[in-house]
Amino acid sequence: MRLTAPEVEHCEHASEGSLSRRALIGAGALGAIASVPLAGRVFRLGDALGSPSKAQDVKILQLVLQVEYTQVAFYSQALAHGALEGELRDFARTALAHERQHLAAVRNALGAKAGGKPTFDFGARIRSPKAFMRAAIDLEDTAVAGYNGQAANLTKGTLAVAAEIVSVEARHAAWVRAIAGEVAAPDAVDQPMSAQQAAAGLHALGVSS
Repeated sequence: MRLTAPEVEHCEHASEGSLSRRALIGAGALGAIASVPLAGRVFRLGDALGSPSKAQDVKILQLVLQVEYTQVAFYSQALAHGALEGELRDFARTALAHERQHLAAVRNALGAKAGGKPTFDFGARIRSPKAFMRAAIDLEDTAVAGYNGQAANLTKGTLAVAAEIVSVEARHAAWVRAIAGEVAAPDAVDQPMSAQQAAAGLHALGVSS
């Protein structure tokens, strides 16, 4: 899978809930953000008041990069801890393979403008199957809502690739919900998150400086 910076052209996927939803997906763009403190840094995403641009794509992808870093770290650490078995372990392995591809693609798109990796303390969330399932649902919901919250602010080419990635994130969320015995798709529509909300969600899951 490869994204070409600054124009993202194509993305391939391997074969291989949650935070609350508060409104209809079309209720308005929630991507007009000033600054988002997360992991000891401030992501300046700017006010998405003008037309989408390549410069704005970079700012949004910097937030997306933090989401992907978190997902890779979460699944890697959970699998290394050894508490996952059966379908739950299969889910974590498959999700990790996907997220590694997503992370590589976003880093490639950003090039020298990619932000640094945050540090993580997932605590008990990776130490038992039940805690892992709850955290995985929250994390995948944050990823979906974070991507959707910025969709209207992306240029056409970058939006096309983001749509391919976010659809996989949504399948992850549905899969782990089903394993947990929950309704795989509990809502008819998803509520997008602002960058600030997405950053807060990552922090709540154990992202730190």
